[in-house]
Amino acid sequence: MGQNKHQPKTLPQGLHLETLAVRSAVEKSQYGENSESLYLTSSFTQPDCETAARRFSGEEDGFIYSRFTNPTVASMEMRLAALEGTEACIATSSGMAAVLLLCMGLLKSGDHVICSRSVFGSTIKLLASEFGKFGVETTFVSQTDPQEWRDAMTPKTKLLFAETPTNPLTEVCDIKVLSEIAHAGGALLAVDNCFCTPVLQRPIDYGADLVIHSGTKYLDGQGRVVAGAICGTEKIIKEKFIPVMRSAGMTLSAFNAWVVLKGLETLGIRMKAQSEQALDLSKWLEAHPKVERVYYPGLKSHPQHELAMRQQRNLGGAVLAFDVFGQTPEEGRKNAFHVIDHTQVMSVTANLGDVKTIITQPASTSHGRLTEEQRLKAGIRQHLIRVAVGLEHLDDLKRDLAIGLDSL
Repeated sequence: MGQNKHQPKTLPQGLHLETLAVRSAVEKSQYGENSESLYLTSSFTQPDCETAARRFSGEEDGFIYSRFTNPTVASMEMRLAALEGTEACIATSSGMAAVLLLCMGLLKSGDHVICSRSVFGSTIKLLASEFGKFGVETTFVSQTDPQEWRDAMTPKTKLLFAETPTNPLTEVCDIKVLSEIAHAGGALLAVDNCFCTPVLQRPIDYGADLVIHSGTKYLDGQGRVVAGAICGTEKIIKEKFIPVMRSAGMTLSAFNAWVVLKGLETLGIRMKAQSEQALDLSKWLEAHPKVERVYYPGLKSHPQHELAMRQQRNLGGAVLAFDVFGQTPEEGRKNAFHVIDHTQVMSVTANLGDVKTIITQPASTSHGRLTEEQRLKAGIRQHLIRVAVGLEHLDDLKRDLAIGLDSL
């Protein structure tokens, strides 16, 4: 069978996000495939020893070994960087592997980190417990009070870390203000953009230096694979993160990269549709007599509603949380379990970002490894239920929640 003669197209400047999500990737092979190829190989042959030597030393670009160079992974990195508006991206085996790589690439013993106390439970554990063992100190502060971030700055502060909105209370931080605080002290700001994705929010536009992703969530969008990524400047990716990746191997597999690559093509329409559903469901929950409070940036009752609408392109995202009534923590936990256990459509799991709606009680799942004191400081009570809204019919989701709520 003969080979096609293929001349790759160069994409013009100024393309919209929806187009970049479909078109940006590495050059096509000689066969001219329309869908990006999946390169399932552990290593790549070299034309000669001199070329191999230059590529292994970094003098020349080229694919060497899939622990740190693979065309499919490179396509996914290129596409995500284009969407986030950054120069480069490095993909990892999971979202938490991205946080691990971030810390290993930037921090050393004696350094100081400032982190929101409302971030994902595993991020808190990684910074406080694991990196604490190696002499990295972390100060946890209020997500929404910039003065606490300013007061926590020291000459040893190297990194500020926030996710916005937070998991699960959807607290929103002012990215621009935090970037100014970080840069005034010579530190970097990293923002976990998992909940919004670049469809709703691009932290780089507000001064963030690095953007963290769990590709497991909305980037894939259908709960199929685990993946992560860091987006930033080419300089910091090449100098700080690629050497660690090459040695430590928090590697994203080519297959998982290909799945995320395909997921990115529909990211825009999914995020917009799921955000619209989440807003409608939040309004319905806010009016329900058995619901104490609803946490969702798209609601006018949300404390950071105006900020969220500016940063998040007037969309609240697809994750909401709500408190059921309960006079005591024990009663609150019982009532939360009652509502969740009576659902018949929603999936009971701690993941999010799927086209299938997911429901969970954060205090016993995503934040279950934290102490009760840590949970309460983060505002996570036993009464709390989190819902990651999918693409089912909205009436069916309301009916599903009503079964448990109405019978409390």
